[in-house]
Amino acid sequence: MEFQQLMPIIIIGIILIVLAVLFTFIPVMLWISALAAGVKVGIFTLVGMRLRRVVPSRVINPLIKAYKAGINVNTNQLESHYLAGGNVDRVVNALIAAHRANIELSFERCAAIDLAGRDVLEAVQMSVNPKVIETPFIAGIAMDGIEVKAKARITVRANIDRLVGGAGEETVIARVGEGVVSTIGSSEAHTKVLENPDSISHNVLSKGLDAGTAFEILSIDIADVDVGKNIGAILQTDQAEADKNIAQAKAEERRAMAVAQEQEMVAKVEEMRAKVVEAEADVPRALAEALRSGNLGVMDYMNYKNIDADTDMRDSIGKLSKDDSEDNNEQ
Repeated sequence: MEFQQLMPIIIIGIILIVLAVLFTFIPVMLWISALAAGVKVGIFTLVGMRLRRVVPSRVINPLIKAYKAGINVNTNQLESHYLAGGNVDRVVNALIAAHRANIELSFERCAAIDLAGRDVLEAVQMSVNPKVIETPFIAGIAMDGIEVKAKARITVRANIDRLVGGAGEETVIARVGEGVVSTIGSSEAHTKVLENPDSISHNVLSKGLDAGTAFEILSIDIADVDVGKNIGAILQTDQAEADKNIAQAKAEERRAMAVAQEQEMVAKVEEMRAKVVEAEADVPRALAEALRSGNLGVMDYMNYKNIDADTDMRDSIGKLSKDDSEDNNEQ
C-alpha cells in the first residue's frame, strides 16, 4: 500500500530528472528563440552541435542576427567557421555592416580575413570611415645641411581585397617616412621645404606607397614642420677637429723623431769625446816609448812641457777675457 502511494512520486521525480537532463543537453529555449525569429533550425541539429562540442548559442544567435539583416548564411557555414577557431559573431557583424554600406563582401572572404587574424569588422568600418594615422617626427637633411623635421597625417581606407596577405600600418608609416626623408634630402635648401610643405605630400603620394598593403592611402597631410640642427656645420666642425688631431699627431711624431735624433747626436758626441780621451791617453805612452827608444831627448821633452803649459795659460787668459766681456754686456 505504501509502495503504491510512492509510485506516482517516484515517476514524477524520474520525469523531472529526464526533463532537466533533456533541457540541459538540448537548448530548447534557443530552439524556441530561433523559431520565433523565423529561422528554421531542427532540434536534432542542435543536438548534433552538442555532440560536435559546438556551443549552439555561438552559432544560432549570429544566425538569427544575419537572418534579420537579410544575410544569406546557413548553420553549416557558421559551424565550420566556429570549429576552425574563428569568431562567428564578429564575422556576421562585419557582413551586416558591409551589407548596410553596399560593400560587396562574401562570407568566405570575410571568414578568411577573420581566420588570418585581422579584425574584419574594424576593416569594414574603416572602409566606410577612413582612419587617420599620425607619424612621429621624421627628420631629413636638406642639401644646405639643415635638419628638417616633419610630422604627417596619413588618411587610409581599408582595402578588403588585400586584407589577406597585405602589409599593415607599420609598413605604411615606414614607406611614408622614407618618402619624406627622400623629399627633404632632394631639396636645395631647407627654406624651400618650409615655404612649400605640401611638396612633400605630393611627392610621397606620387610614389604609390600603398602597393602591397591592406590599405588605400587617400591623402598625406603635413601637420607640422620644424627646423632642427645644422648638421652640415656639425659635420664640418667634427671634420676640422679630426684634421687638427691628425696634424697634432703628425707634429708629435716629428717632434719625437727630432728628440730621438738629438739624443742620437749627443750619444755620438760622447762617443767621439771618448775616442779623443782614448787618443790623448796614448800620448804619454808614446812619449815614454820615445824617451826609452832615444827618439826624444830630455830637452825636447822639456820644450814640449813648456809649450803645453803656455797653451794652458793662454786658454785661461782667453776664458777670463770672455767672462769679463759678457759681464760688461749684461751691465
